[in-house]
Amino acid sequence: MTHGAFDLSGLKRPTPAPAAPPAGGAAGGTPTTGAYTVPVSDEAGFQAVVEASMTAPVVMVFTSPSRMPASADYGRDVASVVEGYDGRFLAALVDADQAPALASALQVQQVPTTYVLLDGRPAMQPIPGVVSTEELQALFQQLGQQLTMQGITARHQPRHAAAEDGEEGADPRYAAAEEALVSGDIDSAVAEYQKLVDGNPADTEAARGLAMAKVLQRTQGVDAAAARAAAENADDLHAQIMAADLDLLDGRVEEAFARLVDTVARTAGDERTKAREHLISLFEAVGNDDQRVLTARRNLASALF
Repeated sequence: MTHGAFDLSGLKRPTPAPAAPPAGGAAGGTPTTGAYTVPVSDEAGFQAVVEASMTAPVVMVFTSPSRMPASADYGRDVASVVEGYDGRFLAALVDADQAPALASALQVQQVPTTYVLLDGRPAMQPIPGVVSTEELQALFQQLGQQLTMQGITARHQPRHAAAEDGEEGADPRYAAAEEALVSGDIDSAVAEYQKLVDGNPADTEAARGLAMAKVLQRTQGVDAAAARAAAENADDLHAQIMAADLDLLDGRVEEAFARLVDTVARTAGDERTKAREHLISLFEAVGNDDQRVLTARRNLASALF
């Protein structure tokens, strides 16, 4: 994540907001209800969600139901995905027609545009246009993993009672592994995820957590600068593998994949097998349904055949 992609320091720091939704409803069918969804149509509502981002990330979507009805549909899609994370994120849906000053402050060039706020500032580059539900899920999954690795595990409180009784909370099966990650005990996190995978090989979330924890385990104590310098030697397989791990942790997913695809293309025999197997392990860490993984798999097939 890259904090401060846009400078929000000129905005007034809000006072803590109550648990109720921010002031101002949304128009054009944009959802105004949801345990973790709030409408924003004025500065007070914006300040409230900026304050909420001091606790956990806020996914802010600018829409224009009057000028582009499809953007409101997209806002609903984002909110639906966010609701599935049980407070890990908060969806803030901004009607740019009702709040043009907010759109101007964040330099919104088109609708829809999606921001992720953390600590009152954008945590990554804005996402213009419509993103598929699958890509949104992959993005939030990766962001959640990165936050956990940084020890950021707080959740938003629900804005109101869930619409359905008996709604499930966070899965407690992963608690021990996540707590180990937060405490910096990577070896224990690997062991906990391994237990889950051994008990249920079909548990894709545990498998993904195990793969990412192993990346952390391999890179513990590594001098990143020295490792990247060593990777300038394209023929050093170990250096390419380590650099790919570091690329992944830095959020440069495509670069990590491309590095190993190129290594597979250049090598043969045992070295090619090792590079391919390591690349597949990184696919699992990111998520096999991620579009970047699907693209890299095609590139890998071309490199092999």
